[in-house]
Amino acid sequence: MKSPYVSELQENSTPSISLLVQSKEIRQKKTGEPYLSLTLSDRTGDIDAKMWDNVAEVLNLFERDDFVRVKGLVQIYHNRIQLVIHRLRPMTDSEVDFTDFFPASKYDPAVMWEELRGHVNGISNPHIRGLLNAILDDEEIARRLRLAPAAKQIHHAFLSGLLEHILSLCRLSKQVSPLYPFIDCDLMIAGCVLHDIGKIRELSYDRGFSYTAEGQLLGHMVIGLHIVADKLRAFPDFPAPLRTLIEHIIISHHGQLDFGSPKVPQFAEALLFHYLDDLDSKMECTRALLERDQTPGNFTNYSNALDRGMLRKANYLDPAASRKPAEPPPAPPLSQPNPPATPPSPAPAPQSVPARPAPPLSQPGPPNPPATPPSPAPAPQSVPARPAPPSQPGPPKPPAAPATKPESPFGAKLLEALRPEK
Repeated sequence: MKSPYVSELQENSTPSISLLVQSKEIRQKKTGEPYLSLTLSDRTGDIDAKMWDNVAEVLNLFERDDFVRVKGLVQIYHNRIQLVIHRLRPMTDSEVDFTDFFPASKYDPAVMWEELRGHVNGISNPHIRGLLNAILDDEEIARRLRLAPAAKQIHHAFLSGLLEHILSLCRLSKQVSPLYPFIDCDLMIAGCVLHDIGKIRELSYDRGFSYTAEGQLLGHMVIGLHIVADKLRAFPDFPAPLRTLIEHIIISHHGQLDFGSPKVPQFAEALLFHYLDDLDSKMECTRALLERDQTPGNFTNYSNALDRGMLRKANYLDPAASRKPAEPPPAPPLSQPNPPATPPSPAPAPQSVPARPAPPLSQPGPPNPPATPPSPAPAPQSVPARPAPPSQPGPPKPPAAPATKPESPFGAKLLEALRPEK
């Protein structure tokens, strides 16, 4: 296991760290000399990096998706952590453990796959069940679906992230659909499995995450329609209207034309599915942002995906929590001997922050007779707090209530007009 990880980097530290090159740009300083602007990462997150000096010596030694060993200074720039590189050397694949660099679901893909098959086999509509089983029985589709991320960098952007996202949506659909009797849960499960199925070919994930040529030219919605059409050739009796509904869920699940959907959702299941899909992606974006962002203070840095920064609730409720040392990252998921038997579940709400002990002066029980006259009792507080300064004899008097007398002749006439007649 490598050390340190990106999530463990502290301001003003000078680590020597192995990282994966996510992006590489050669830029010019005002003097005309080149410098490197890099995005480096491991499985716990990424970091912006700059190399200002001795650039010509390393400029052509590495490219995107290569591993590098760097030493430098960690600093905060524009409220974001940044690494100023002093030394850099390329690394060979034999020097690294790939599980240290590629984020992956903390759930076992085999366990998730079995649950997905259970959801599909529980579908009552034989046409939908047959189509989904034909897709999942395809060995190449199954292999890719077990491994694919759900996105390059927005939500569930880790290995097996697409499968985790699908399972989360299946669970949400089964929880929400009974609340609306007119919703067909079988159609919802079809949307869960098929809405992003095209991402198994849209994205490349053999090393880093990037787009394939097919993904760049067609996008996952069109690729998904092709996958469904190819399998439907084996089902000549598949109802044409039902096929149209499934295709509509696929092409409308982004919800808006501006977000890449050629059609907006136009029937109940398509609309509900869009909102559940958006909900699950937003919650995963929030979890990842709170886990990885290292901006000082109670709020994270601005997130483009969420269009806002997010409050670190635990730190806000207990400021001492922000001063605790960061916990080490979890063990690589591929090495877990006993993976959980259930699919991902929403993160539990933070527990109530335990009250800190009261200052000695406010502890219950009769105090020992003081050698000098006791100081006035501190002002009552609704939560434990530091004692009030000795110079304050008691809680401050509340401000006087504002006078009810009108401040202008117009106000007096208005009040007189509103006063009920006797």
